[in-house]
Amino acid sequence: MEKLKQRWGLTSNFQLVIIITVFAITGSTAAYIAKPILGFLGITKDVMHPVFFWILYVLIIFPIYKVILICIGTLFGQHRFFWNFVMKMLRRMGLGSIVPKDK
Repeated sequence: MEKLKQRWGLTSNFQLVIIITVFAITGSTAAYIAKPILGFLGITKDVMHPVFFWILYVLIIFPIYKVILICIGTLFGQHRFFWNFVMKMLRRMGLGSIVPKDK
């Protein structure tokens, strides 16, 4: 836990618990929300090959996850941490052109 706190620049175990909780809530929520979105778009396991379905499912979850992560992180008082986390994730994915530059 100490290595994780140091890596993320956290000051307390409580802050670490909050951040881990936010990650758990966000992952579950993104997966839950993606299914109705795919259904609304007419994309189900019945109408396409399962491999293509799961590829689309993951592609739908990525942007949803990032938005929800920032929203839920903000509700838990950790906006700055999650904003920086998402921006760093986007840069590493090669989407740095849509990410605001660091000052």
